[in-house]
Amino acid sequence: MIYPEFMKKGDTIGITAVSDGVTNPVSIKRLDNAIKNFNNRGFSVVETSDVRTSTLGKSADSKKQAMELIELYNNQDIKVIFGVSGGDFLLEMLPYVDEQVLQKHPKWLQGYSDITGLLFTITTNLDMATIYGDNFKAFGMKNWHSSLENNFNILQGNLVHQKSFQKYEKSYLEYITGDEEYCLDTDVNWQIITKEKKIEVSGRMLGGCIDVLSDLFGTKFDQTKKFIEKYKDDGIIWYFDKAELTNDELIRVLWKFKISGWFQYTKAILFSRAYQDTSYYGITYEQAIMHSLEELNIPIAIDCCFGHVAPRMTIINGSIAHIQVEDGRGRVDFELK
Repeated sequence: MIYPEFMKKGDTIGITAVSDGVTNPVSIKRLDNAIKNFNNRGFSVVETSDVRTSTLGKSADSKKQAMELIELYNNQDIKVIFGVSGGDFLLEMLPYVDEQVLQKHPKWLQGYSDITGLLFTITTNLDMATIYGDNFKAFGMKNWHSSLENNFNILQGNLVHQKSFQKYEKSYLEYITGDEEYCLDTDVNWQIITKEKKIEVSGRMLGGCIDVLSDLFGTKFDQTKKFIEKYKDDGIIWYFDKAELTNDELIRVLWKFKISGWFQYTKAILFSRAYQDTSYYGITYEQAIMHSLEELNIPIAIDCCFGHVAPRMTIINGSIAHIQVEDGRGRVDFELK
């Protein structure tokens, strides 16, 4: 596994819009705040030309998106690249990404949601670690939540012990000034939905937004089975962030992954808190997962602290993860080997 060089004070951070760009005035204010926050901590920030544009859900056409990403990889001053925002159509840029450049200049790439399309393919196809964590504009809040501080530490090579948070943001908070912090209104509770009272497991971490992974599945960019075969001795810990899939659709997606062999060598599966929790048939989130995966006879936990519902842990795709879940709490530690 290739682990890129961590950033240090004085380095430059690149931000780009590999999915949608940022045009809403409040979101732009949050973006500007994030740039200032990193500047104040000793880092320069450069952004590609289409970070602040959006047409029909895309920052630019796919070829240009790929070109701007490659520009950041070729820039020797840049150590970390952030996606500025999620969206829906990132996968369209994959045919235009020059993998040789990424291999020649390994860098940390971070984002979540639609940015899964890049993170997952880079990790599974190029054997290079990536980070599933906040998109850049989240760092625009006036006072960083501990999750952002953890992320900042990890990007500098300080692999802090990440524990589940006390509260999460269940209610949607509409930003007005761009300075807002999370609206933490609900108790965090990691639920083990299988027979175990405690999960304690280590393995190679892999996953992302399951909505995007479902679209990636079966394309020429899907090298998942090759990856898990390579790391079968470590075993795989899957993590899935459910965004807009209904629970009914989730059943079909998990069946597809299972029947194709994605869960071979799997030691445990973690699911995020559900961003949307709907079903035409009244099927619950837990029921959908157990319906699909109970026969695997492996530990499964839901409502974990990553994904679309803030605050988010920082997940290092491709690394060795040490996971503990017990009594509604969770802990994640990463080892780079």
